Amino acid sequence: MIFGRPGSGKSTFAMYLQKTLKIPLHHLDKYFFRDNWVERNYDEFLEKQKSLVRGDSWIVDGNSIKSLEMRYSEADLILYFNYPRWICYFRALKRFFYKDKCIEDLSEGCENSIRFPLLKYMWNFEQRVEFQLEKLKQKYPEKLFMEIRDDVSLHKIKKEIQDEKIHNKSEI
Repeated sequence: MIFGRPGSGKSTFAMYLQKTLKIPLHHLDKYFFRDNWVERNYDEFLEKQKSLVRGDSWIVDGNSIKSLEMRYSEADLILYFNYPRWICYFRALKRFFYKDKCIEDLSEGCENSIRFPLLKYMWNFEQRVEFQLEKLKQKYPEKLFMEIRDDVSLHKIKKEIQDEKIHNKSEI
């Protein structure tokens, strides 16, 4: 399970994991939004997530704070991308101009954009998730939780995956 502030590199890392581990990758934004950033029916979105986490192996990239526990409880490895705001804002701006075409994390009809609701969501992300995340870590202490705050910790995790210190993970 990969989640964190938009612009933190979740989708890029999810693609890396998918290529490295050969596990199916699912981007939640593809299921949450329809054309032109219109939100899907939430119950339909929730059912889709339930079907994803029932699978044998998966990587789910995205936030959906309301359903965080559903994914957290079923994941073998939880990666929390908690980069500083300024880096995420810079990356969101960069992505607006230079989107990697290999990363297909948006629904058809949703163009990369920088909208005020996204900027506000980015700014308040830690406050949105902080309390719930602490509860989940206490409720599921057996889950492997890793917080990625910078590129140094990201490269450390990549190395552990390459060295197979993190292996046989079928739900990320």
